Amino acid sequence: MKMFLISDNTDTLTGMRLAGIEGIVLHQREEVLERLKQLIEDKDIGIILITELLAEKIRDELKEIRLSTATPIIVEIPDRHGSRRPLDFITGYIRESIGIKI
Repeated sequence: MKMFLISDNTDTLTGMRLAGIEGIVLHQREEVLERLKQLIEDKDIGIILITELLAEKIRDELKEIRLSTATPIIVEIPDRHGSRRPLDFITGYIRESIGIKI
């Protein structure tokens, strides 16, 4: 299984290519959705990495994809500027998922 990166930043793509991960730089919402659909249909792709900024642009579609397909796994990653998520992202995620306050 292969990994593929969808990024909005050429520096992030360059870093991932050094690690052996192919990818593409996109900026428009429609381009991201089209490429994501192509990658989901490719059975060689096991993990799709997507930068947080692009994931924000397609939040609803990502949620639907994650609920409807087991593979590929879609992972949001920060770009070279750092994470855009709040500091308590993990505790908020747990609270939202199972209702336990940590």
